[in-house]
Amino acid sequence: MGLFALISFALLLVQLVLLVRVALDWSVMLAGPAMPGSARAKALDVIYRITEPILAPVRKVLPPLRVGGVSIDLAFIVVFITIGIIRAIL
Repeated sequence: MGLFALISFALLLVQLVLLVRVALDWSVMLAGPAMPGSARAKALDVIYRITEPILAPVRKVLPPLRVGGVSIDLAFIVVFITIGIIRAIL
């Protein structure tokens, strides 16, 4: 396995973790906050610990877009698309 293939695989894993974050964020919106100690709360904690160091620096430059009462996280979109572009180049 070449170095570029290994990097591409690692970036794919990051994209998958980002998608899990989206699903868990939607679960909070639809089902409400997770009960402390529940499996969903533990999963949220793990996923946020992994993804927040990636998203936070981008979010400082590109804050969430407010549309009425909804906030769209542009940092997530930029990071996800950028990873896809890098993987396509590799």
